[in-house]
Amino acid sequence: CLENTDPRTRGRGIQLLSRVLLQCNSLLQEKEVLHLVLFYENRLQDHHLVIPSVLQGLRALSMCEVLSPGLAVSVLKAIFQEVHVQSLMQLDRHTVYSIITNFMGTREEELKGLGADFTFGFIQVMDGEKDPRNLLVAFQIVHDLITKNYALGPFVEELFEVTSCYFPIDFTPPPNDPHGIQREDLILSLRAVLASTPQFAEFLLPLLIEKMDSDLQSAKLDSLQTLTACCAIYGQKELQEFLPSLWSSLRREVFQTASEKVEAECLAALHGLSACLSRSVLSSDTEDLLDSFLGSILQDCRHHLCEPDMKLVWPSAKLLQAAAGASLRAYHRVTRSVLPLLLEQYTKHPQSSQRRTILEMLLGFLELQQKWGHVEEDESTLLSLRAPICSVVFSALTDPSVQLQLVGIRALIVLGSLQGFLSPSDLELVVDHLIRLALHEEDSQSSEAAMEAAGSLAPIYPKVFSGHMVPRLEEELQSEREEESSRDHCSLQQRCLQALAAVSIHTSIVRETVPVLLQHLRKVQKGSKARNAQDVVSVCQSLHRVALQCQQDAEGCWYYHQTVVPCLLAMAVQAATQESTHPLLGKALLEEEVLAAMVPVISAATTHLSPELAAQSVSHVVPLFLDGEVSFLPQNSFPCSFQPFEDGECLEAQRRLVVLLMAFVCSLPRNVAIPQQERLLRELLALSCSCNCPFTATTAAKCFAGLVNKHPAGQQLDEILQLAVNRMEPGLAEGPRQTQALTLLLWVRPALDAGRGERQGGRPGADSALPAQVTKALVLRYHPLSSRLTDKLLGLLGDVELGPAAADGFSLLMAESPDVLHKDCHADVRIMFRQRFFTDNVPKLVQGFHGAGPDVKANYLKGLSHVLNHLPKPVLVTELPTLLSLLLEALSCSDRVVQLSTLSCLQPLLLEAPQIMSLHVDTLVTKFLSLASSPTMAVRIAALRCAHALTSLPTTVLLPYKARVIRALAKPLDDKKRLVRKEAVAARGEW
Repeated sequence: CLENTDPRTRGRGIQLLSRVLLQCNSLLQEKEVLHLVLFYENRLQDHHLVIPSVLQGLRALSMCEVLSPGLAVSVLKAIFQEVHVQSLMQLDRHTVYSIITNFMGTREEELKGLGADFTFGFIQVMDGEKDPRNLLVAFQIVHDLITKNYALGPFVEELFEVTSCYFPIDFTPPPNDPHGIQREDLILSLRAVLASTPQFAEFLLPLLIEKMDSDLQSAKLDSLQTLTACCAIYGQKELQEFLPSLWSSLRREVFQTASEKVEAECLAALHGLSACLSRSVLSSDTEDLLDSFLGSILQDCRHHLCEPDMKLVWPSAKLLQAAAGASLRAYHRVTRSVLPLLLEQYTKHPQSSQRRTILEMLLGFLELQQKWGHVEEDESTLLSLRAPICSVVFSALTDPSVQLQLVGIRALIVLGSLQGFLSPSDLELVVDHLIRLALHEEDSQSSEAAMEAAGSLAPIYPKVFSGHMVPRLEEELQSEREEESSRDHCSLQQRCLQALAAVSIHTSIVRETVPVLLQHLRKVQKGSKARNAQDVVSVCQSLHRVALQCQQDAEGCWYYHQTVVPCLLAMAVQAATQESTHPLLGKALLEEEVLAAMVPVISAATTHLSPELAAQSVSHVVPLFLDGEVSFLPQNSFPCSFQPFEDGECLEAQRRLVVLLMAFVCSLPRNVAIPQQERLLRELLALSCSCNCPFTATTAAKCFAGLVNKHPAGQQLDEILQLAVNRMEPGLAEGPRQTQALTLLLWVRPALDAGRGERQGGRPGADSALPAQVTKALVLRYHPLSSRLTDKLLGLLGDVELGPAAADGFSLLMAESPDVLHKDCHADVRIMFRQRFFTDNVPKLVQGFHGAGPDVKANYLKGLSHVLNHLPKPVLVTELPTLLSLLLEALSCSDRVVQLSTLSCLQPLLLEAPQIMSLHVDTLVTKFLSLASSPTMAVRIAALRCAHALTSLPTTVLLPYKARVIRALAKPLDDKKRLVRKEAVAARGEW
């Protein structure tokens, strides 16, 4: 074939040889490679039909490691001389680029020996290339030519021209493009070339200035981003000639553009220019280009800051800040001129809105100083203007305008973060202003912002805040003002508590604030006012915030734990043991609301303890509950012994404190051994099954579940679980005990299930929460017994009386647990436990639904909707085709919980799976419009949100229903509830 006179036959022969070489080039010896290269070079002079196969062979040979010196140069010279590359097909051109790339990777020094001839040869190869696949490779070759210092010789401009002709990139990938090349890929690749060498500057900068004036926003953005990239490698020599034109274009765009993107890129480019000029090393005989450039900016922008209509104030300020933020030298040059002017303008303008604008500009310049940290005394404009700056900021804090106050507070944080700026007397004034705003400012926005500011500044100035602010807050907290109404006094106390928590960032401050909070808690406990419970909750909320802020500091965390936890336990035990003799004293501490507020305090104080310190603490707390060992508690003289696990009506108050034990032991790290754990588990199990108080039974069950979840696998765990099952099964089997065994399964959904106990009948209590809690604990860790307990729950769905409550149990199993069974408490929560529960149990729910009688079908739908509602949406979308008919049937169910759960499940699916949902649009429209008139407000809101989400389906699907939906949605516009009207307006407007 190779010697045949027919070019097509010769081509087939060379094609076969080339394919063989592509498979086995690594096996060739040096002499064989030499012989083949000479053959292929000669074939480049053959008929044009043969050339593609010849190039494939040369590509194979270019990958050989045993290529003799000089052969790479020889091959490329032959290609440059014999092949008109741009007349070839795309694939063949790509082959040429691959050959060049291979040689540049392995024979760099040889190719550099060609000098500028190699660059010129490549320019001829690339000139006229149009295919984006080839351009990506060609741009990479040019980038390597420049960055690896190949000789460009006299061909710099030609190389620039052959690449810059593609700028700006205008490419839209065809639909279903298999190559996946995006416009952004080409833009970044070309930008890397154009911004790779200062030698292109004299050609590139005029091009960029021209494209900045383009009407196309994409061209403007590309030009500005390329200019910013160039500034990183250019020096002032390259920029000098073009600075006036560049500044003119940037200024015009910022002053005139309506596009935030263009403005942002202009500011980035100006920042880059300023940074580039700042890097230049000055000699005695060169002009300081940075100074003259900033002088031009100041000349064009400064006067706009003084205009009475303040039209171009913000664009001018942004330009000045962009230039000033590039370097400390630029910052000093700009602020020296601008800051005195802004301070002067602030005093000239009496209106709060104008003052706010000026202060926000001043704030922008102050924030720039943060980049360089400490304020240098010798050349800082800031230090020389310290007094007027502080005066302006303090005056803003006393202004009646809330918006001006908020900007002043932000400025205060920035001034405080500048080390060495605020004097001791300034800091005292800062604290005074923050206290006044936090406690006495009527507007809550200013009050909250002042507390946040105090929290930001407290770690920087711990001595000032612990010595000056905390005593003031303590004084305010303890004060009793006769002239104030009870409501105002409560509001002031509330703010004092919040402020104390806000500043408790540094350990030294925590040591001051925690005793104040605990002292106030004792004072509230001893009172007998009606608001006591709410006051205690407020203190607990502040203590909780302090605990969260201490968690990352080991010293602060341990101090907090050993101070707060024993104190809370002591007060609670005191209240519980006094209950029988002094019913009023400490009563507030035994209310469910207060005990529930203590739980997150103790939990947050415990979760981040080291194992050693946690073990030390648990050795005191567990004996307190099991044996009444109170010696470690402060003020531990109690009226009677503490025995929460003993029988007796008079010990009811003590049993309620098991919730505090739950908060502690369920928050311990898993590797901390709990003393007498088996005995503790048995006591908790007995209490959860025998206690008549729903609150105590639930918390005992949750505590039992939390411990079981973390218990190491083995015989001990199996025995305690078998004991639990033996205690539960009779309660679930016997008629009178069934309702009790399931009533408190619904603890996780109190908002939805308010009042259900009365409708279902029966007294809540006893074995209530245990089945659900234990099942949840085991489901999370994939324990084998979990499936048995879940099956028991599934079986109860067919019970007419218990079915609805059993269905709600599925919500508890799938939902996040707020206090014990979650990762922050170190619970054993396995990855994807919800998906596994779904896979194991949803088929049983569907099967049960189809086999159930009409009076209990709703129970299965409710259980299913709870499971689906907590399932990750990507998983739900994949299962949607098989479950959608059941979900649609659930919408017809009369149970509002089923309706609400199903609607909240369907709403995201309308957005994420529009194609599947489109098939059922007729049913969906009918159901949603019907439920928009539901007697339950939450259902009406959810139905209207779904009607709104329907608009994400394809327009062609929706058009037949448009008039009907708009007509139907007119009615909820007049709903008596504002939230319903709001959703109706949004949905109807979208339709």
